[in-house]
Amino acid sequence: MKRINSIAALAAATTLVATACGGGGASDAEARVAEAVEQARQDPQSVSGTVTWWDTSDATNEAPAFQELVSRFEDEYPNIDVEYVNVPFDGADDKFKTAAQSGDGAPDVMRADVGWTPTFAALGYLQPLDDTPALSGSDDYLSVPKESNVYEGQTYGVPEVTDTLGLLYNKEHFERAGVEKPPQTWSELHETAEKLESEIDGTTGFFVNADSYFLLPFVYGQGGDYVDMDAEKITIDSPEVTAAVETAQGLTVDGVGTTDTSANKYTNMQNGFKDGSVSMILNGPWSVSDVLSGDAFSDADNLGVAPVPAGPEGQGGPVGGHNLTIYAGTPDLAASLLFVEYLNSAESQAYVAEQNNTLPTRKSVYERPEVAGNEVISAFADPVEQAVPRPPAPGAGDLYDLFTPYYERILGGDASIADGLAEAQREAAGAVPGFES
Repeated sequence: MKRINSIAALAAATTLVATACGGGGASDAEARVAEAVEQARQDPQSVSGTVTWWDTSDATNEAPAFQELVSRFEDEYPNIDVEYVNVPFDGADDKFKTAAQSGDGAPDVMRADVGWTPTFAALGYLQPLDDTPALSGSDDYLSVPKESNVYEGQTYGVPEVTDTLGLLYNKEHFERAGVEKPPQTWSELHETAEKLESEIDGTTGFFVNADSYFLLPFVYGQGGDYVDMDAEKITIDSPEVTAAVETAQGLTVDGVGTTDTSANKYTNMQNGFKDGSVSMILNGPWSVSDVLSGDAFSDADNLGVAPVPAGPEGQGGPVGGHNLTIYAGTPDLAASLLFVEYLNSAESQAYVAEQNNTLPTRKSVYERPEVAGNEVISAFADPVEQAVPRPPAPGAGDLYDLFTPYYERILGGDASIADGLAEAQREAAGAVPGFES
């Protein structure tokens, strides 16, 4: 598919549709945007073209539902072809930025992490979607996921799914060990892990994932974050993050619990939980389909979900999820707008929720029988209610990948907490434009 190859043209395409509709001095690019919006709105069946979609969902457990929606969309819009590409989530943001910067190879539509959207928007790589069919029924969206798409007063995406981290646990293990309820604080979690390990041979009570995103519940529990929006400062080496790392580190002392600093740490955590050799983990609703494929959860009722434990200053996991965004240089804007509108309709969201056990972003979808009766989605209601919004600063989402290697070194015993955090803080200089480090 031919792409716009000049950054100037790409930037022009991002101009607000409202400006384009104002006439007068509107540029050719602005006029093309307005024409595409009008065609998609007034005569959608006349729209033709090709839409390349980068889907960053799990290729095995989540992608089949989205591939089915692609097929349904093409049936409804026979003049539009969708080129479906499943792109591994890790590294997809850098891959998109490289393609968008060069003007060659960027997808028309992308499933972007909520932390990526403001960064892509600030770089001028996304098409504003205000007053377009892509935002049809926007009043139906949950407020926090909806806000993750807004940058400097313009909307650059639509919220596809929302999520947060919860405490996933093996109910059978709890029953065998005489544990009556999930732990509510980190100290209780350590006590619970110790009891599980003493009562059940070969079981590890809790797996600490050495990833800085999974450290966030500990950080929130100390009243901190990786950036201070008010002070416009990166705060990786703050007292709050220091205390959070101390807490996480303390969950694997005295022979209790385990951690993994390898490149396969997430997979190893999942596999241990699935086969019953790990009793508790932190993870989100996106992982549930995979969890239920494991021997320990052949009976789905064995999976317990609870809010993440609390720290002394707070409780909650990070608000996560994915947005659907449109590349500012797409040559088939009308087709892309219709595709996003279809993917994110209430009917499509309900189908994905039922198939993948993920949380919809439309309020009305939670009232549908196939969603209201879904025990996994219901189980995540409390964790989502307590979830903490992620900072909307461009570049803040990049801090997770930047910080993780230093967090791995700390948990692996290759650096002290003070040294590891100080090195990460120095590495973060310039990562969030305008923020002190």
